[in-house]
Amino acid sequence: MTSRPAWLRLSREVKDSIDAGRPVVALESTLVTHGLAAPDNLRAARAAEAAIRSGGATPATVAVSDGTVLVGLSDRELEALAAAPDPLKVSRQNLAAALGRRGWSGTTVAATMIAAHAAGIEVFATGGIGGVHRGGAQTLDISADLEELARTPVAVISAGPKSILDARLTLEYLETRGVPVVGWATDELPGFFTASSGESVPHRVEDAAAAAALCRRHWSLDRAGGLVFTVPPPAAAAMAAAEADRAVEQAISDAQAAGIHGPASTPWLLSRVAELTAGRSVAANLALIEHDATIAAAVAVALSPTTARTSPA
Repeated sequence: MTSRPAWLRLSREVKDSIDAGRPVVALESTLVTHGLAAPDNLRAARAAEAAIRSGGATPATVAVSDGTVLVGLSDRELEALAAAPDPLKVSRQNLAAALGRRGWSGTTVAATMIAAHAAGIEVFATGGIGGVHRGGAQTLDISADLEELARTPVAVISAGPKSILDARLTLEYLETRGVPVVGWATDELPGFFTASSGESVPHRVEDAAAAAALCRRHWSLDRAGGLVFTVPPPAAAAMAAAEADRAVEQAISDAQAAGIHGPASTPWLLSRVAELTAGRSVAANLALIEHDATIAAAVAVALSPTTARTSPA
């Protein structure tokens, strides 16, 4: 790719890797600005970047700063992002507004996919995707992540929809919008903090080569968008389903009583779940973010034109 939009700035390392056809993995930044409290936010970002490097790919954390979308942050920039006062949470609908303000903003799955595609990055690692909120059939509280997955050709590696969401309705929405949801060596949709949400996934791959081959076939189709690869959290860190479900139900009830809704609901609910589980949800979150980054690096390596690795079509 030789032409990139003026609002996009790639770090030298990321630009060189993309231009040379080497594997690159995008990372979102709302986990730093809104998802985790200090010092876990910076710790998670650094661990994800280290996991990607260990897997043979270049990490490209995405954030907005002073009117520019940055793809690839230095460690000093990561620190500044983690310490930023009143950062904006950026999705597609307010990305243009974020480009007109000073200071730092964290990018959601949707905004990170936009930046990754504009930069020429095919693989993106995150903890969990957004989805249809519980009660979404009445409230229409549905994450813009799902629409972005339907329109932007990026492979997203995650631990499934965040546990505060309606997993079944999220799967239904993604099916309607033509987004493949693929289990990573599993037939069950992970529940973010847990190994299973109780829902089945329609597709499955066993390794990075199979994932890369599926991506290529999907992207060869007309108007094909993204794919979601769902990776169960590491067994040692996964929470018991009963404990996670109790905490989520209580957090949702508390949010309704407090009048929390809209973009503020997800960070508020995750923070409340952390309180209710005495930090066990945070430990699971940190572990799954690093694990997803490791898997994403393997997929990026398998997709890279510089990798002499083939897979049956």
